[in-house]
Amino acid sequence: MSSDQVTVVRGEEELFARTAHLFATASEITCAARDLNTWAATRPAPDTPVQEKRPRLRKLYQPAALLNPSTAQHLRTVARTNGATVRITQDDVNETIIIDRRFAILAGDLADGRRSYGVVTEPAVVQNVSSLFDAAWRSATDLAAYDAQHAELTTFAPRVLELLATGCKDETAARTLGLGVRTYRRRVAELMTALGAESRFQAGIRAHELGLI
Repeated sequence: MSSDQVTVVRGEEELFARTAHLFATASEITCAARDLNTWAATRPAPDTPVQEKRPRLRKLYQPAALLNPSTAQHLRTVARTNGATVRITQDDVNETIIIDRRFAILAGDLADGRRSYGVVTEPAVVQNVSSLFDAAWRSATDLAAYDAQHAELTTFAPRVLELLATGCKDETAARTLGLGVRTYRRRVAELMTALGAESRFQAGIRAHELGLI
């Protein structure tokens, strides 16, 4: 479905087919996402020619992205080798890519295993999306600083999630991790915050959605 300034596509293959040329010539790309799966199709294939001049990259993720060790390592590698600036935000940001502040790609919902995307060229809408991103970016924490502040959480998160999934009592879980009960409960509370969950049950759902358990 399309109009003059908004095109809705279904699935990553169609999205990339319609936008690959935009990424190939971009001088600035900003991205907001919850995990690495939403924009998987926009990552260059191994045989994709490298641009002579890399675009300025800004990537904004929610804390839950760092709970998966492989995802966390990927983001650190991107920041170190691709010159990207990666920040972590507690805000509930919309999953968005903005290219040269002229085009915006908005991620939609999954249906029948495929996600819909809106490719927007309307200047006023792109400007509004850019302003929302900039506001979240200003209040976000640099990846290295967030890592330093929450090193213990990201270290314990996979095991805590496993223990929560088993339904074992806090005392048993704490003993398994070699923690005091109060410390374990604090870790669970920090994990719930990172997942944007208000209950342990909701945390389990969010963790499952992100492929953490």
